[in-house]
Amino acid sequence: EFIHGDATGYVADENVDVSACVGATWIGGGVPGSIELLARSLCTGGIILIGEPYWRQLPPTEDVAKGCLANSISDFLLLPELLASFGRLGYDVVEMVLAHQDSWDRYEAAKWLTMRRWLEDNPDEEFAKDVRAKLTSEPVRYATYTREYLGWGVFALMPR
Repeated sequence: EFIHGDATGYVADENVDVSACVGATWIGGGVPGSIELLARSLCTGGIILIGEPYWRQLPPTEDVAKGCLANSISDFLLLPELLASFGRLGYDVVEMVLAHQDSWDRYEAAKWLTMRRWLEDNPDEEFAKDVRAKLTSEPVRYATYTREYLGWGVFALMPR
């Protein structure tokens, strides 16, 4: 069953085998709070899936972090630190799937094509100028910042 709605504070009526938050850990105020929230819906022996960005390498400046669309360097951890944080929260990492640069390229570039097609179909829309500006700047921003510094993965966790 899929429930569409605000996931902030959501706890399932019945415990589940897999509880997931993929790319929205703001629902619990960050990774620790989201894991705590997801655990409240989990059956004994169940798995939590957390999708979360991490730094592939630490940005040298706050401006570089902002170029990755983060608010600051402190928004994310390096991968080893993220993995260790799960352990400190009382969870074993039992699987992970990480985006590699080629798959991340495909993910980002698909957005550019979507913007281009939208502009072709909607040249007179009120925010077409904004979309055009984004399409013009986004490939260079991505190649300059995100591609080298930001990673993303889904981590399967089991309570200890």
